[in-house]
Amino acid sequence: MSKPVFDTVALIGIGLIGSSISHAMRRAGLARRIVGHARTEATRATALRIGLIGTAHATAADAVKEADLVILCVPVGACVRVAEEIGAHLKPGAILTDVGSVKGVLVREVGPLVPDGVHFVPGHPIAGTEHSGPESGFAELFDNRWCILTPPEGTDPAATEKLRIFWQGLGSNVEVMDADHHDMVLAITSHVPHLIAFNIVNTASHLERVTDSEVIKFSAGGFRDFTRIAASDPTMWRDVFLNNRDAVLEMLARFTEDLIHLQRSIRYGDGETLFELFTEARRTRRGIIQAGQDTAAPNFGRPDGGAASTKPAKT
Repeated sequence: MSKPVFDTVALIGIGLIGSSISHAMRRAGLARRIVGHARTEATRATALRIGLIGTAHATAADAVKEADLVILCVPVGACVRVAEEIGAHLKPGAILTDVGSVKGVLVREVGPLVPDGVHFVPGHPIAGTEHSGPESGFAELFDNRWCILTPPEGTDPAATEKLRIFWQGLGSNVEVMDADHHDMVLAITSHVPHLIAFNIVNTASHLERVTDSEVIKFSAGGFRDFTRIAASDPTMWRDVFLNNRDAVLEMLARFTEDLIHLQRSIRYGDGETLFELFTEARRTRRGIIQAGQDTAAPNFGRPDGGAASTKPAKT
């Protein structure tokens, strides 16, 4: 086990990411004490029962009072409300971070709510599954996945470095970048793909000449994988799109232009262009596998029968 990086860590929200952080922290011995808060008594009780936290608090304000690291594991849209609640209760020298997939809005809206003497270092672990809740987490979720830190200008470098060490201890690779650049990168690598998945699944369900039973019965691999993505938490993704709208709209415009180019190639029988575009996309897929961010195993490494694994694929 590693030497503890923090004495007390407070998890505000104990769903997939919060519970996985707890499992990974305990695996590596990164904290002496883990406390937590969840909105519902049932979630707090489950977190205590399965050992995710040592103490459960009914309010976020109570949970953070003695914490050296506070991690907001709540939807992006809830972060401002939570920051307003806990601001006066954060102890001097503590680090406040989060796990949301939009960063610019947090720097602009949460940053001013953080009291002097508390270090605000937004973060985004690029890892997850379509499952949610305190029993969905597992320690390996972050292994060899990237976590991006977006410290605002003027942040103490020592606080950023300490959080980097923490995430590395959880199993992540860590990169530091500007918040707005992060939002542009994630718009094309995560947000727009999810939007496309939500849309194509709904399009299939709304086709008058194709029944719902046929959509389910004859789902080929491509459509089935879209449904896996579309099973993600609606609240989280609603907040993502509302809070990263500029970058998402810019990437959607570019995607629409490229889609029209594909449409034109199909309409006019331009097989050469189609082959070149598909070959280029295949190279990108191979690059992802070579970087260790997915597996070349059949069915993306998932169990036979197409059931989605709760764990990320590994090479």
